[in-house]
Amino acid sequence: MSDIFQEVDEEIRRERLRKLWDQYGILIIAACVLLVVGVGGWRTYEWWEAKKAAEAGTAFQAAIALANEGKNKEAEEAFGKLATTGPAIYRTLARFREAAEVARRDPKAAVAIYDRLAAENSAGRVLQDLAALRAATILVDTAPYSEIVQRLEPLTAPDRTFRHSARNMLALAAWRAKDPTAMQRWADMIFADADTPSGTRGQIQMLLALAESEKKS
Repeated sequence: MSDIFQEVDEEIRRERLRKLWDQYGILIIAACVLLVVGVGGWRTYEWWEAKKAAEAGTAFQAAIALANEGKNKEAEEAFGKLATTGPAIYRTLARFREAAEVARRDPKAAVAIYDRLAAENSAGRVLQDLAALRAATILVDTAPYSEIVQRLEPLTAPDRTFRHSARNMLALAAWRAKDPTAMQRWADMIFADADTPSGTRGQIQMLLALAESEKKS
């Protein structure tokens, strides 16, 4: 008797499944197709992105090789192309290298590139600060001390990655401007920071000694 009831239950289940299939079969097939297409599309996208990144990496290394060989014009063009067409991370790196090559022939144009990088929030604060520091390094011999302060003083805060280099650059700018008070301010900040690298401390000590000898002469 139990076998009869079991057969009836199975028949009822098959009938329900048949009705569900008749009603939703097309939707189930469509969903499966969409899933397969979606997974395939994502895999294709990942492959394409990896391919572009590999090509950009090869192009970036080739541009570096050109720079190392002294082929500055070709290197500048190669970095400039990557800065326009490469994946996001390579675009940023290429623009830094492009600016370094441009600085050899046109410091003003290089500063403009660094300034644009420093203004881009998408680059992240570390790269923005690096760009600001690079621009100030180009300008330190020619720009007024007040401009160097405007550019670099925010970078001297205790939580900024390049604070040691920024303070050092500001001390140098103050020395060039013959402003011993300002130079001493940055020197004191450098010596007071326990994390200041020994090389930076040594540079400031030499700069202070030079300023002292100039005062006596």
